[in-house]
Amino acid sequence: MKVLVFGQSGQVAHELAAKGEGVSILSLPRSEADLSNPAACAAIISDMDVDAVINAAAYTAVDKAEEEETLATVINGDAPGAMARAAADRGIPFLHVSTDYVFDGSGDAPWCEGDPVAPLNAYGRSKLAGEEAVRAAGGHHAILRTSWVFSAHGANFVKTMLRLSETRDALGVVSDQVGGPTPADTIATALLGMARQMADGQAGGTYHFGGQPPVSWAGFAREIFERAGRQVTVSDIPTSDYPTPAQRPLNSRLDCGALQRDFGIEAPDWRAGLDRVLRALG
Repeated sequence: MKVLVFGQSGQVAHELAAKGEGVSILSLPRSEADLSNPAACAAIISDMDVDAVINAAAYTAVDKAEEEETLATVINGDAPGAMARAAADRGIPFLHVSTDYVFDGSGDAPWCEGDPVAPLNAYGRSKLAGEEAVRAAGGHHAILRTSWVFSAHGANFVKTMLRLSETRDALGVVSDQVGGPTPADTIATALLGMARQMADGQAGGTYHFGGQPPVSWAGFAREIFERAGRQVTVSDIPTSDYPTPAQRPLNSRLDCGALQRDFGIEAPDWRAGLDRVLRALG
């Protein structure tokens, strides 16, 4: 099976490139596939002999997107739409990574795929635009919403906490935002599993894939320090004590039952993923 992947340096894209068993991965860096030029990205798909396309590239600077919403929407909205149309013309599956940020974070129940969307920030609006464009393309597609991605590569919460622990023995961490930390390697595995099944005729749609069990950022930080053997005291603080340009949802829990039902893919235990990342980081 040959899979074209947009993205190379991001966390999920990096993990996809490492998944060579039983599949041929062609990963395109930004220098070869710039999502700020949607037409060029679509042309690449039109010219490639592949069995599926995965879009793992995105504008991910959540706070900066408040000032660059137009650019974020081109990259996260227009480009996936153009790419999905090109894949539809070729009759091949198109898989797109989205986010829990399409929801407003109200309540405390896990979000289901059909729940109303109401993003709180520019990044969430841009990702929602991408979802809508992919669906409107009318092709064989899957949208995989995920949350709180972490790995041994790139910038993420785990690496930030470990860096801070080098010079701090106490930290205040937000405790009223709750979600599912998701290991990037499990997202890559899920995407490839979905791509294989879709290439064999399995229907697609919109799905959730988030780490279990739900935890707050503060609880996640405590687990990181405990498993890494770092002596750091974590104090719970409310979101209001840590203001950011972009508003974050308080409830990022995701119901992942549909993905297991349709593809046989279970939600990952983020604690096992954390152990893998800590081993990789030494």
